[in-house]
Amino acid sequence: MSVTTPSAAPAWEAAVDDAPVAIHVRRDLVAVAGAEGTVWLLDVASGAVTEALTLPGGLLDVALAPDARHLAAAGPLGHALWARDGGRASVFETGSWSSKAAWANMERVAVVSGRRALVLDAEGRELWAPEPAASTVTDVAWMRAGRRLAVAAYGAVRCHERHTPAPVATYRYVGSHLALAVPATGRWICSGNQDASIHIWRTRDGSELTMSGYPEKVSRLAFDDTGTWLAADGAPDVTVWDFSGKGPAGTAPRTLTAHETVTALAWRPGPAGHLASGGDDGTVALWRATSGRPQARLRPARTFAGAAAVAALAWAAPHLLIAAHRDGRVVAHRVPDL
Repeated sequence: MSVTTPSAAPAWEAAVDDAPVAIHVRRDLVAVAGAEGTVWLLDVASGAVTEALTLPGGLLDVALAPDARHLAAAGPLGHALWARDGGRASVFETGSWSSKAAWANMERVAVVSGRRALVLDAEGRELWAPEPAASTVTDVAWMRAGRRLAVAAYGAVRCHERHTPAPVATYRYVGSHLALAVPATGRWICSGNQDASIHIWRTRDGSELTMSGYPEKVSRLAFDDTGTWLAADGAPDVTVWDFSGKGPAGTAPRTLTAHETVTALAWRPGPAGHLASGGDDGTVALWRATSGRPQARLRPARTFAGAAAVAALAWAAPHLLIAAHRDGRVVAHRVPDL
């Protein structure tokens, strides 16, 4: 049985003058990226706006460095870097589609730039770049504690070591990759695909597996902190796959039913197996996502109702969940132990 709490008082609520497309939280800052190109930096404790910067041409992603001293933003016309000390911002209008930014550590960030993935320092200077892909890069993910970069483009995921333009490993799949997920262990590489499938490679030996049959494209994938559980969209339901032991081959996922369309996924920090999902109906659902048996159809443990679609979710702490809604509302929900 789920508990719906439409009137539960949030820790705070803020509003931005745009439709959010992404949020990211590190330490004391919440970064909210708006579709038209502004990033708002909010205080985690109060929701107050502390800074704003603009990237011409719009935004697709935003990422704070682990120490929250720097920020990278990506959009259709390029990328931007922001330094907290002095509020310094540098905008790089490359004219190349930049859909993703991902920090390896406090000193290196990877950004998509058309058919390339660029690795920059915190000031925006290029450190190295993998060789161009055959088509537009759609996602990047760091592996091995920031020592290896996975780059997804049509037909393959290629892995590059630092300062090595040519790939050290290539994982091929004929299709368009929309999202990458790599557990902290680096044992697996998973791609969500335009052809309504999830493709999985075991990095140790390159063996592979495809989970197909989703009714819609799979554009959101997320591993929990343990690297054991993978959550995916691709249907009105959320599927959760078990990667323990030899992995998900020959198994069935748990199914989480709450939304007509899934619009956001975020695992609660820690090993508890709690997942937050957002839907186009404005609902935020909280799950004991790893309970029950394979093929179990789970109901949410708690829901928060909202008027506008959920654009993005991020955990600020184990008991504080930030939801950005497409009407510009940003809400910090207090989340008790489930």
